[in-house]
Amino acid sequence: MDEQKPRPGIRRGIYLLPNLFTTAALFSGFYAVLVAMQGRFEAAALAIFASMVLDGLDGRVARLTNTQSDFGAEYDSLSDMVAFGVAPALVAYEWALSGLGKVGWLAAFVYTTAAALRLARYNTQLGSADRRYFQGLPSPSGAALIAAGIWVGADHGIDGSEVSWLVALITTCAGLLMVSNFRFHSFKEIDLRGRVPFIFAVVVMLGYAVVLLHPPVVLLAGFVSYAVSGPVITLVRRRQRKVNRRRERSTQRVPSQDEDGS
Repeated sequence: MDEQKPRPGIRRGIYLLPNLFTTAALFSGFYAVLVAMQGRFEAAALAIFASMVLDGLDGRVARLTNTQSDFGAEYDSLSDMVAFGVAPALVAYEWALSGLGKVGWLAAFVYTTAAALRLARYNTQLGSADRRYFQGLPSPSGAALIAAGIWVGADHGIDGSEVSWLVALITTCAGLLMVSNFRFHSFKEIDLRGRVPFIFAVVVMLGYAVVLLHPPVVLLAGFVSYAVSGPVITLVRRRQRKVNRRRERSTQRVPSQDEDGS
């Protein structure tokens, strides 16, 4: 009996290189949950940040090697759900929220559900959205906000039960920001492959130096600032539109020389 040959036009394999980074990001999120169950919350926070780095690399590697695929996009989305949706919520629950009873697991569930909704909305709007902005807080940034807070607490010897209500508030707010209509800068307009001004290299060097001064505190301050920037940008743009509309209306109401008889 002749061996059945695959029909032309149907790909039987997947691209290995970008999916290795996606798998590593997925494993980091899974590892964060495991070590959190052992009470190693600083390691759990670092694992979530590792997922962020790996998640940023898989897409870039795919574009540089021209190995983008529908499978890779779906796999990346599922990995993001684990690393930035489930893992931060469970780590926060283990560290601080479990003592709040129903309020604690409800805050964790709100964040997890919001992350799923955020990823679903992002996937459906991928071809039509403005690349310069994200609609809603990106799920990696929401995860980083929670992970940085846990890292600061673990680094300073703070017991999660002492700040349980604050953690519940941050977790819930991070989830609500992800499903909000606030616009956040995506920084995708920065072309890292092209030429950049020399001052850009100096800024990057200073940025690394500032982070290394005290990584958990600096990262927490940075991601809090980014989370706040979305509402600020949206409110400023809305106010600017209102001002422009008032100017247009006032201009239309000014009579011309022929109308006033002069």
